[in-house]
Amino acid sequence: MTVKYSEDHEWIKVEGDIATVGITQHAQDALGDVVFVELPEVGKTYAQKDTAGVVESVKAAADVYMPVSGEIVEINQALADEPSLANSDPMGAGWFFKVKLSDASQLDALMDEAAYKAFAA
Repeated sequence: MTVKYSEDHEWIKVEGDIATVGITQHAQDALGDVVFVELPEVGKTYAQKDTAGVVESVKAAADVYMPVSGEIVEINQALADEPSLANSDPMGAGWFFKVKLSDASQLDALMDEAAYKAFAA
């Protein structure tokens, strides 16, 4: 299982050809208390860097971008019902959606944890 990070502060955890996507600890720290999330539609296909959702906090609203191209196969309904999961467990229960990868080579352009920590510092 591989975890990669985008410059837009999304994380992506890959298991086979399915990847789980969410926002990073850094992103949720910057946003503050998350009060609303808009998740993508299951079955919809997105290109890498497309806007796939929105996260709103008491401070700001931010787009959630696709770190890779693919088809949305699942959304986190628990997050839609309880947006604060993006704050309390951004790398776990606060995941946003799962995507079936259409081009796994796109993962090569994303950062590993050490590179992301340096980028976000």
